[in-house]
Amino acid sequence: MEKKEKLIIVKTAHTFVWALFAGSIIATPVYAFLSKFAVSFTLICVVLFEVLILALNKFKCPLTGIAARYTSDRKNNFDIYLPLWLAKYNKEIFGTLYITGIIYTIIMWWVG
Repeated sequence: MEKKEKLIIVKTAHTFVWALFAGSIIATPVYAFLSKFAVSFTLICVVLFEVLILALNKFKCPLTGIAARYTSDRKNNFDIYLPLWLAKYNKEIFGTLYITGIIYTIIMWWVG
């Protein structure tokens, strides 16, 4: 298999994993709003596991290092199928949404 094909596989896998975690972050406050707190707290824990993996890897996805083997491109989205602006600000955007979702979930659980 050629480098280009391997890069496509890694980018596809990375995008899929990203979509699962981004979806979990977005779904967390939705489930809290619906008073499905077990689901919200489960999603919070699943994403926390990802955060721990990122923290142990100097806040880079392990798939980024794998993708780097197959290209010299180092744009913010060289390793994932996201628009450049979203790849660049991904941690800021979804980190803020994650923390906000946690706070919202705790408030809804506390008052609910």
